[in-house]
This record gives sequence, structure tokens and C-alpha cells, in this order.
Amino acid sequence: MEGPVVAVLSGGNIDPLVLLRVIRHGMVAAGRYLKMRVMLDDRPGSLARLLGELAGLGGNIMHIDHTRTDVGLGLNDVWVPMQIETKGPEHCDDIVSRLREVGYRVVRD
Repeated sequence: MEGPVVAVLSGGNIDPLVLLRVIRHGMVAAGRYLKMRVMLDDRPGSLARLLGELAGLGGNIMHIDHTRTDVGLGLNDVWVPMQIETKGPEHCDDIVSRLREVGYRVVRD
């Protein structure tokens, strides 16, 4: 054989779940995930409005939940815990600030 010889290291033998954990860890370390809870009125359209606001801000929802049974909630309140993929720490701050500006109660976790 002539010329240089190259060994290809592909990582093909790494467990996909381990790889996912490594990537998530790196994204958290880089400030690319935002974990927060938003309190909403438990009325039709409230969640849709929140999601529209997040989409307009460029946040990508990775996980979302809808909690109606917390002791601290009023009868017409709901917590919406979520994880959002962002562009970085400044983007996280921008999202939280904007949601608060338009009247949402936001708690960062």
C-alpha cells in the first residue's frame, strides 16, 4: 500500500443511551437547557398561548408536563414544568424575561 494509512474511529460500539447522556450532560454544562415551571390559568387556550410565545422566542420544548394536583395551587391554577432546548445562557435569560414581561409567573428550576 502506498500513501498514509488512517484508522477510522467511529464510536459505533458506544451504547446509544450512554451517548445520549453524554450529549445531554454537555448541553446542560453549556447552558443549552432551560428547566422552568410556568403557572397558568387552567382554562382552554392557556397552554396554547404559552407554547406560541415560546415558539416565537425560538425555544424548543424537549419535555413538558401539566400539574394540577399541587397543594399550593388554586382551584383554577396549573403548573407547567418543562425543559427547553435553547441557544445558550443568554437565550435562557431572554425567554424567562420575556415570559415574565407578558405576565407569566415563571420559576427556574
